[in-house]
Amino acid sequence: MATYLVNHLRIPGDIPNDAGLSYLEQVEATVAPFGGRWLAQGPGDVVEGAWPGSVVLMEFPTREAANAWYHSAAYQAIRPLRIKNAISDIILIDSLPEGFTIKAFAEGIRDALSKG
Repeated sequence: MATYLVNHLRIPGDIPNDAGLSYLEQVEATVAPFGGRWLAQGPGDVVEGAWPGSVVLMEFPTREAANAWYHSAAYQAIRPLRIKNAISDIILIDSLPEGFTIKAFAEGIRDALSKG
């Protein structure tokens, strides 16, 4: 089951500094061995609420691959370049199972609540 990495990214001044650019130049090589790929990146059109900054959306083949990349020596070596030069809120979330519907999800919650 695919796992997605979502990064709510804020870069001071909206333009990466030299250290931030160094991170960007190196990060792709750390992701490749784990099957990760970028699906979307950049500012979005906020249609509700507030979302200062940009978003980075990545996909990994599995949760294990995403965690293995994040904790890898290669990524940990460059991670300080991101942490010291940007503000990131990063989450991992698994894809939904085949056939998932939000209606069935709601019905499952109603059923569980009725059994109290």
